[in-house]
Amino acid sequence: MPSAEIITIGTEILLGEIVDTNTRHIARTLRGMGVDLYRTMTIGDNVERIAESIRNSMNRAKIVITTGGLGPTVDDPTREAVARAAGVELEFREELWGQVVEIISRYGRKPSENQKRQAYVPKGAIGVPNPVGTAPCFIVETERNAVISLPGVPNEMEYILHESIIPYLQKRYSLDEIIKIRILHCSGLGEGQIDEQIADLETLSNPTVGLAAHTGVVDIRIAAKAKNETEADVMIADIEQQARERLGDHIFGADEDRLEDAALNEVAKRGWTLTAIESGLDGLLARKIPNTASFTDLSPDALMGALRAARAESHADVALGVAVYLEERAAEMALITPHGEKTHRITYGGPPRSLPRWSVNLALNWLRTRARESE
Repeated sequence: MPSAEIITIGTEILLGEIVDTNTRHIARTLRGMGVDLYRTMTIGDNVERIAESIRNSMNRAKIVITTGGLGPTVDDPTREAVARAAGVELEFREELWGQVVEIISRYGRKPSENQKRQAYVPKGAIGVPNPVGTAPCFIVETERNAVISLPGVPNEMEYILHESIIPYLQKRYSLDEIIKIRILHCSGLGEGQIDEQIADLETLSNPTVGLAAHTGVVDIRIAAKAKNETEADVMIADIEQQARERLGDHIFGADEDRLEDAALNEVAKRGWTLTAIESGLDGLLARKIPNTASFTDLSPDALMGALRAARAESHADVALGVAVYLEERAAEMALITPHGEKTHRITYGGPPRSLPRWSVNLALNWLRTRARESE
């Protein structure tokens, strides 16, 4: 299978002014086609730096995809950079200029002279129409490489990628495999503990298995490369079964499943009603659990009392309370169920800004597991 690299172009991305969503979309698309993505990078609007990055990518990968820098202004450098990387000049394409004129005329305007820049492409490049925007795209081919330049506007990029680029790549590189991903979500164990239990799975070559730690949640990624989706599903199912057998109830969901939904579903299965209180969380728990009251400075000793009062007032079966103390890097959790009252204090060694989210996730998992124990 061919390998690929993605180069996102734009100083505004480097400065944090806009968020790059194109890389994620392209990466997922390539994954689904069975293409191995080795690198992604962002380069500012500098012709020579972009050209150097493209040349380096061409040496490492067969497919190089750029996004951005195809507009009509002098700080849109992609066309010239790709031409330098390929060792050719730019040339004007009348048919691409016609496309620019036609698109602009839809808005009742005439194109300005500087918009002619968009009709220049590296000599010999394959012009790619852009029916949803004013920036024509192009593909520079070498014996080994395809350098594909797409617009930075996400809806334009996505349309052209799926309408024109995917068919091109499938034909040129005889792509007849897919890569399918399954993500298992775990809570209640750290990344190192999970690694100890599934380390042998992480050494597999196909499917591949990897871990990604979040605040209070660890993801297990299973990626299978196969001829078709059915074959990939079979490969993934085998690894998933092994992971579930080893990790048991610590796996709370997969793919788009969320921890708060898993916790609330377990409460609902018992036929329980739920209320909650939080302190020092700025509404973080309230955004995940309905009927959550927010306090600003509950002491650990006051948490259970406030939770009892909230439960009595709402006539709920279950009440969950979470209070965080940033200076102490600690959180206090309290839980009342029909089976009794529990408190739990946790300390956190990570950055203080992550303590609230970590505490909420651990509290939600505590609620989930306690509800399951009541079956």
